[in-house]
Amino acid sequence: MSNDTEPAQVSSVAAESHAGACDAEMQLLEGAVRSLPYHVVKELLSVGVCARCVLRLFGIEEHIYCHSSFSQSMLGSILEEETSFKSEVEFQFCSVCLGVLQFSYCDDGEETVVKKESAKDMALSIAELVKQEGHQIDGFSLEVSVPPLILENESSLLSHMKKKYESEPWFQERLLSKCHSVKDVLKFAITKPLETLLGVKASASSFRIRLTYTHKRASKKVQNSVERNQECKRRKTGTENALHNVNDESVIADKDCSGYSTIETNSVTGIFSNGVQDQETSEHFESPIEKVSEPCHLVYVCCRTHIYLCGRYLKYSRNVSQTRWIIDEERMGEASVEEIIGSNILPICQGDNYKFHAAGREDIDVRMLGSGRPFLLEIQNARQVPSELIVKEMESKINGLENKSVGVKNLKVVGSQGWALMHEGEAEKQKQYCALVWISRPLEDEDMQTISLLNDMKILQRTPIRVLHRRSPLER
Repeated sequence: MSNDTEPAQVSSVAAESHAGACDAEMQLLEGAVRSLPYHVVKELLSVGVCARCVLRLFGIEEHIYCHSSFSQSMLGSILEEETSFKSEVEFQFCSVCLGVLQFSYCDDGEETVVKKESAKDMALSIAELVKQEGHQIDGFSLEVSVPPLILENESSLLSHMKKKYESEPWFQERLLSKCHSVKDVLKFAITKPLETLLGVKASASSFRIRLTYTHKRASKKVQNSVERNQECKRRKTGTENALHNVNDESVIADKDCSGYSTIETNSVTGIFSNGVQDQETSEHFESPIEKVSEPCHLVYVCCRTHIYLCGRYLKYSRNVSQTRWIIDEERMGEASVEEIIGSNILPICQGDNYKFHAAGREDIDVRMLGSGRPFLLEIQNARQVPSELIVKEMESKINGLENKSVGVKNLKVVGSQGWALMHEGEAEKQKQYCALVWISRPLEDEDMQTISLLNDMKILQRTPIRVLHRRSPLER
């Protein structure tokens, strides 16, 4: 009998605990909403501000409104209960965060609007991508990029409210000092669910999850903001040609990952860095802000920062170049050290690509023997970080190739210290050469003594004929 009742009792306790947590969340939420100036909340809702942005702008702590059960209708219900206010304004997407904190976005590939019910659903989509990519992770770093238009909308709204409510006691205490950014709130909302779904903690990890939001209205609005800001500066300084050093090519060439130029982003950030615009700048922005008909476009990607494998290579063939060598669409040599090593390591790490770096180089018809030449193999977006055992297997695989034209030794996974090892290799200037010399007469003992007494010989070498197509004919 006890075996049948124990699971039921445990389930009942868990359900009661969950219900208690939900009740506590609701009490915190209701208390936070009741502490707000209702007339201001009503105005924010009337201009299309979402429930999370309303509480965010008043500096309410994220944990109060980031839980899954909080919604626009819940905020409306609390207001209606307290003030008999019923919002008749209907809008789909927040005019401040552009749908980011509503977990709504346009799928960048299919151009369809996606609406997630909660932060957990949003985190689930991201976790599925990580698992599809097959990444081996022990932590993750979450990065979020939002369009400058969000900052513009927020600052415009705060400026409008400053003019209207600055004299009221709550204004200085709430609206200016504790406002959380859209990026911080989004990261707070989805980090915990992601940790649960991925089974690892968020940290300063080499594995990064990046969410990039863009909006089609942003580029035009931001450019207008930049031009107006420059116009303000010209009026203040009397400078007519304040923009003469900024040309279209430089703006296009300086695009950042969010799709906007650094010049645009910096200009807008400069305008709004103090939280609320000064009066002269704020005149240029609409008040209240415009409502939006579609959310941001979202692209989320996951990738690992480059990993490095360091070692020394030996080259036994006189027909293998160090790197892939093509002249006039014709391949020089039968293979390259770069390709032999890279093609055997990349599939094991499941990376996107690789780059080969070596401490110096030798000609294609020169062998590399002895201790070998230091090299560094950079693997881009590796899904798997090889263990010591797998690295040993990589080394054995390369050394056991049938043609035996290239070998490796001391192979290991390294961090930033790999570049230090490369620099040490470049500093190794001592070289040994073997030369075959013909003379017109028999060699005598005096000749050998003369040669043995030579020190610090200066040897001049003409540019080899085989490299004249790419190097000047000089004596070096």
